[in-house]
Amino acid sequence: MADQETEDRKPQSDEARSAFSPPAGVVPQPPALEDESQTTSEFAIPNGLANPATVTQETEKSAFTTPHTYSSRNAPPAFTPPHGIPLVKLTKETPWQDQMRTMLRMPVTERPTPEATQKHEDEAGPAVPRVLDLTLRIGELLLAGGEGAEDVEAAMFAVCRSYGLDRCEPTVTFTLLSISYQPSLVDDPVTASRTVRRRGTDYTRLASVFHLVDDISDTDIEVSLEEAYRRLAAIRRNRHPYPGWALTAAGGLLAGSASVLVGGGALVFLVAAFGAMLGDRLAWLCAGRGLPEFYQFVGAAMPPAAMGVTLSLVHSQEVNASAVITGGLFALIPGRALVAGVQDGLTGYYITAAARLLEVCYLVVGIVCGVLLVLSLGVMLDATSLQPETTFVATDSRPVIQILASMALSLAFAIMLQQERNTVLIVTLNGGIAWVMFGALAQTPLELSPVAATAVAAGLVGLFGQLFSRYRFVSSLPYVTAAIGPLLPGSATYFGLLALAQNDMNTGISSLTKAAATALAIAIGVNLGSEVSRLILKVPGATTAANRRAAKRTRGF
Repeated sequence: MADQETEDRKPQSDEARSAFSPPAGVVPQPPALEDESQTTSEFAIPNGLANPATVTQETEKSAFTTPHTYSSRNAPPAFTPPHGIPLVKLTKETPWQDQMRTMLRMPVTERPTPEATQKHEDEAGPAVPRVLDLTLRIGELLLAGGEGAEDVEAAMFAVCRSYGLDRCEPTVTFTLLSISYQPSLVDDPVTASRTVRRRGTDYTRLASVFHLVDDISDTDIEVSLEEAYRRLAAIRRNRHPYPGWALTAAGGLLAGSASVLVGGGALVFLVAAFGAMLGDRLAWLCAGRGLPEFYQFVGAAMPPAAMGVTLSLVHSQEVNASAVITGGLFALIPGRALVAGVQDGLTGYYITAAARLLEVCYLVVGIVCGVLLVLSLGVMLDATSLQPETTFVATDSRPVIQILASMALSLAFAIMLQQERNTVLIVTLNGGIAWVMFGALAQTPLELSPVAATAVAAGLVGLFGQLFSRYRFVSSLPYVTAAIGPLLPGSATYFGLLALAQNDMNTGISSLTKAAATALAIAIGVNLGSEVSRLILKVPGATTAANRRAAKRTRGF
């Protein structure tokens, strides 16, 4: 018995007791009385943490019942504004460009869903892959033709909606087009893309594509998918309206007219025209050998500069040989790409705008290299008449000749852009009006700077071009691009290049900066003129200009 009591007083080993048993001296708490049949959630608040005074008995409620934490005095801001969401009315009288641009600037949830413009034989709806492929092919032709990114997206959006694909999102960059279509919120989206490999200037083809999109968007014209593919293939096969020799002659006319604008005479006109045509043939030779466009511009810039240096060495001070080189620069400055790049930047397509402007920089550098090589040789040979005698302003000594020269320049530019013949006369008159406005502002008592006068004249060109395009339901590029030809900074560019060839860095950089400012003034003026036309004319979904919706990404917040 004594041995048993001694054994009980010995401490037990760790194996003899549970790890969860309370140690000696700790009084165990009685378990809480709970209903074993009640199931509790792991997200339930433990006992002792909640204030009993604030605990309310939750009953079974509807999903639309106002929660008990809601207070009308401190209500959060409503998603729908107090004045409501403006109704978008897609009227037939409004151009499809404005209709689709308005739709693209709206959130997806606020876009109206009209009936499909084009009917389908199959009740199941259109073939989504074929519609997306047609849309991408149309966008490819527009982007390759120099159209702005916003207008390309509007055209792609119009084609998709016309065939019943309303929940689609087109995206355009410099070389890539993509479009995504999602049938509903629970279905997987379908995405397709296409790469633009080559770019070509053919405004006749561009106008044909716009007519096709206009017919597809029209409710009174039935265009099936097969018919749209057939017309698109015919547009691709169409020959250019002007042959190669006409383009070369147009380049010579452009350079000769530009040389007259800066003070040249009949001899200067002929020499400048011959130098530009020789440079054009040299550029075509480089293109046929597969050389990049940079080297094509280097080759095209050398013959006009060489003709100017030769004329200076032969006739010394008798003629203005610098006008020959200036005329050649007018024919080479990429005004079309510059306007498109600045327009994309102003409308919020910054990636495409940066790529276009970088392309312009490369082409301008190629022109600079070609002219500087020849000018350096001319300075070494002491060509005295290379020093320009005119400035980049409109002189009032022969206004009629200059107006005719500006109109001839716009005419030649329109031919080089392969425009439709029925638009050549309009753009020629528009170019003459631009030069008259520039000359009037530069010679008035206000004495506006050339840059400011250029911006105002370019704004007038953009306004008239947008009005013409709305009247004919086509792109505004054929009415704008050629008309800005007389305003291009050919003289300022030549002044800067000549100063650099003479090792006068300050004067050269100042003149080139002035040329860049003039080029930006042209592009901004054209875009501003287009926006002014939209403020004047009726826009779908807005009764006044104040209610017009702009892209929020351009507001800075």
